Amino acid sequence: MTFFTVVLPVFSIFLIGFIGEKKIGFDTRTISTMTLYLMSPLLVFRTFYTIEFNLDYLYLTVYTFALCFVLILIVYIITFVQKYSRAETCGMILASSFMNNGNYGTPVALLLFGTAGFDFAIILMVIQQLVMCTVGVYYAAKGGEEGDGIKFAIRSVRRMPTVYGAIAGTLFQICHIPIGDALTKAVDLVADATIPTVMIILGMQLAKISLRSIQKSKVTLSILIKLCISPCVSYIFTLFLPLDEMMKQIIIIMAAMPTAANTTMYAVQFNTDPDFVSSATLISTLLSLVTLPLIFTIVL
Repeated sequence: MTFFTVVLPVFSIFLIGFIGEKKIGFDTRTISTMTLYLMSPLLVFRTFYTIEFNLDYLYLTVYTFALCFVLILIVYIITFVQKYSRAETCGMILASSFMNNGNYGTPVALLLFGTAGFDFAIILMVIQQLVMCTVGVYYAAKGGEEGDGIKFAIRSVRRMPTVYGAIAGTLFQICHIPIGDALTKAVDLVADATIPTVMIILGMQLAKISLRSIQKSKVTLSILIKLCISPCVSYIFTLFLPLDEMMKQIIIIMAAMPTAANTTMYAVQFNTDPDFVSSATLISTLLSLVTLPLIFTIVL
């Protein structure tokens, strides 16, 4: 499958959100809140309700946390050598350790691998959100004025609706609870609309990012970690994971995704080097137009 048939449709939807934000202007936070609290839980519920679970998902959870902590360790080594401040170090962690495998990665997985790949990517997205709502929020808070993100991270996990959607879907599946045709259709309608909606939101978020005063050396380091080192580390993990070939291909591709858009919101909220994190998010997303086709060629 060529690069354009996989990535161009994704960026076309990003562009819709980008142009809409530039020309019209929207309350992006309200749309994001609606998507997070009303739409995403139903998408995750459907995935966990319909997927047959096995030991692979335990491996995925261990892998996702392990990849995150390896990347954080690499960032600590680099920032120690560069003598970055605490805020700069935490900003680098936000820009380098969390991939956009939700509103970018899942549609790519759908286009590359079909429904089976999409369902697998949704599982990775849920796990990644759990990582971001704990580890990500912790480092965002640590680099900000308060300097302590543990309590806030715990509260964020407890309030994360996608986690409850996953729990409900799992319980409904285990207990063989039917939800009926009418409710199934309603869930399907909302679930199918979720991914396009979050892709448009990402386009809106990118339209708000300022490229003034780009810190070139820091951005270069973060992009090198995110787009190059991350998939290499992921490949090493796949050598030891007892997963099938398609799953290994997907997790490597997900690891090569650009910086997660949510890191920008975290950085702004806690004032953790927000200009740098925003710039890294936008530039890594644009550069993925070049790096992802190379990953596809190598992995597939």
